[in-house]
Amino acid sequence: MADSIAEDSGSGSVAPDYAEIIVVRHGETAWNADGRIQGHLDAELNDVGRQQAAAVADRLSKESKISAVYSSDLKRALETAQTIARHCGPLEVIEDRELRERHLGDLQGLVLREAAKVKPKAYQAFISARTDQELPGGGESLDQLHQRCTSALQRIGRKHKGERVVVVTHGGVIRTLYKQVVPKGKSPGKILNTSVNIFQLSDGEDWNIKSWGDVSHVSKTGFLETAFGGDKTSG
Repeated sequence: MADSIAEDSGSGSVAPDYAEIIVVRHGETAWNADGRIQGHLDAELNDVGRQQAAAVADRLSKESKISAVYSSDLKRALETAQTIARHCGPLEVIEDRELRERHLGDLQGLVLREAAKVKPKAYQAFISARTDQELPGGGESLDQLHQRCTSALQRIGRKHKGERVVVVTHGGVIRTLYKQVVPKGKSPGKILNTSVNIFQLSDGEDWNIKSWGDVSHVSKTGFLETAFGGDKTSG
């Protein structure tokens, strides 16, 4: 596993023994703006989120060829992916449940600022430093999320060696993918809506981050600066 981040533009050809995977967080939802915990619940994009999806789609359509678009099957990711696929192909979106956000158990649907009072056990499990801590109500541990999401990305990478593909997913997923590359490094920071994060995966276990957290395409539409849902404290 590579422990490196290389700042680059994401343009140019892809080496035949690597896949270049452009990992994009979904556009903004009303629940993001309200500070409400989503997890596996199926909130849709709001108007700002749809503008963000159009902006990232326009950007990617002007860059090097995209061979495939993968997405979590949750609506907020799927609509973002469908917008990208229309601009970059047209392409069919390949839905993958393994790219879903972390299941947050009893916290799902709650406003974060009320969660500690309404579901104290689940909230304490959520803020625990233990990576093997599951959440009451069927919630995943960070270890379970990591295994699910890294396995999914590696599977996609093996299928698309020498190609550039898009994966649309969620803040918690992107944070755990980052930790696969930089397990003991600095924090990835906030994962903003429709941020572009480019991973390079070899046929083996080598991972590299080519660029990180690019939101230059949403300069006109704006973005939720709190990055709710893409911050380690919001899920």
